[in-house]
Amino acid sequence: MNHPDSGASHRPASAGLDRYRHACVLYRSEDEEYRVLRSFIGEGFPRGDKAFHIIDGTHRAAHRQRLREMGIDVAATEQSGQLEVRGWEDAHLRPGWFDQHAMLTLVGEVLTDAKRRGFPFTRWVANMGWALGGHRGAEDLVEYCSRLNELVPRHEATIVCTYDLGRFSASSVVDVLRSHPVAVIGGMVYENPFYLPPDELLRELGQRRVGPASGPATPAAV
Repeated sequence: MNHPDSGASHRPASAGLDRYRHACVLYRSEDEEYRVLRSFIGEGFPRGDKAFHIIDGTHRAAHRQRLREMGIDVAATEQSGQLEVRGWEDAHLRPGWFDQHAMLTLVGEVLTDAKRRGFPFTRWVANMGWALGGHRGAEDLVEYCSRLNELVPRHEATIVCTYDLGRFSASSVVDVLRSHPVAVIGGMVYENPFYLPPDELLRELGQRRVGPASGPATPAAV
């Protein structure tokens, strides 16, 4: 992953999230979420980048309207395949629950196919609100995000995961930060000091599941 110079530990999100491979956006309102993502999404279309968006499926119309307000020709880019918008039910929750390994396979397939079709780069945005629905497998969210740090650098892509600070618990946000090397907070991009490389975090998560000798540990609630 390419990082800014050590003397610039944070910068506005408009400075270019695409220079990183995996980031989280922590937002407090939908308006803030789209304001932070505006440059990342909008700058990719004239460059010919693939836009892959995963959202709450009930918000498709509103999401497309937000894109139109960014000056994006939604109909034309969807028809050409440059823009692809999926609901959670067609991505993270395809089996009816969250299977992290199936989702990692999907990530690899989408990024490989985008390159095969001639898109130089993929700008992937995923709203992670699906993890709040009580679905089986949601406890694997952090492990999945950690594994993305091994997968995404093999491709020409940036994956940005967005989290509503008003809905995710404080303990969940801490784990989210530990699984994303870059965080956007208050519209500023930070090289995340809480980040742990996959080998370290996955080992810790495994130990957390096993727990002390007295019995298994209970995963942190999302």
